[in-house]
Amino acid sequence: MKIFAVNSSARGAAQSKTKLLLDHLAAGMKEAGADVEVVDLKDKKVNTCIGCFTCWTKTPGTCVHKDDMSSELFPKFMGADLVVLATPLFHYTMNAELKKFIERTLPIIQPFFAVSGAETYHPLRHPHPGVVMLSVAGFPEISVFDQLSSWANFIYGRPGGLVAEIYRPFAEALLLPAFRKKAQDVFDAVRQAGKEIVQSWKVSPETMSRITQDLTEDSRAFLLGVGNCMWKTCISEGLTPKEMAEAGKIPRADSVESFMSMMELGFNPDKAGKLRAVMQFTFTGDGGQSCYFEIADGAIKAKKGTAEKPDLTISTPFELWMDIMTGKQDGQQMFMQGKYTFKGEMDLLMRMKDLFTA
Repeated sequence: MKIFAVNSSARGAAQSKTKLLLDHLAAGMKEAGADVEVVDLKDKKVNTCIGCFTCWTKTPGTCVHKDDMSSELFPKFMGADLVVLATPLFHYTMNAELKKFIERTLPIIQPFFAVSGAETYHPLRHPHPGVVMLSVAGFPEISVFDQLSSWANFIYGRPGGLVAEIYRPFAEALLLPAFRKKAQDVFDAVRQAGKEIVQSWKVSPETMSRITQDLTEDSRAFLLGVGNCMWKTCISEGLTPKEMAEAGKIPRADSVESFMSMMELGFNPDKAGKLRAVMQFTFTGDGGQSCYFEIADGAIKAKKGTAEKPDLTISTPFELWMDIMTGKQDGQQMFMQGKYTFKGEMDLLMRMKDLFTA
């Protein structure tokens, strides 16, 4: 089986969740014996269709444009048994790069009118390859893909046409350390989907359920807390998310709840090892609250209130600790100046930089 996969994401490999999932899908397809080629549209020159209909009249089946689409991509599209169309979700449907690619496949159809049932259509000039639609979104609900799915089914929904739809919501969280185990199961499931498509021309409900599984108990609360803090920090720092990541900066928590979430997200189980400890934070100042973290068996659990027997208690103004967390203040200097206090195990305090990462 020859498979031609088109990645329309403008992001690089380190940032693109579209490419991340597509690479896993392609790996599974290759493991099942398929000949797979993946092309990044951002590296190709694809002109916009100008609606001249030259490909229907003067040069039937051949576009007037002389670019990478005409010379390379369209011939590969025509020669494939299956095409994977991969796009990030933009405005609830595909991005402009993929739409441009699809519009340039116009030469595959003829200009004549035909009727099937209640529908009028243009007949194909050549057999159309099967299609797999793949997309990712930051929103947590699978319903955000409804418009894209509706379009894909309308265009490619003939028998044997739309082979599979692979949609992953809450995709920005896939690389967060706190979700590593579940994310790996998602990646494994996408790879399995690639195998199943080659072997049986479909994806099983069990595999699809693994692909779309929840990464956290309440993804909406996560986005309202940590997600909004991230955007607030980007705006206040004048940075894009990519620049934030490259600079090693973390979102600034704006509440005890978002602080608890970020500490859980930044927890490094590999560094924790067999550590068993309770860390208490008592925040002073306006609306001071308390929370604590239970660390055991390589996992962490955040709780509001006061622990019975904490191994370490840090008493600090909330904003000061956020300054320390985000690198605006030096924690050791602030302690020496008496800006915050602690009691309990100093070793645990000293290990915090290892236990919690950006």
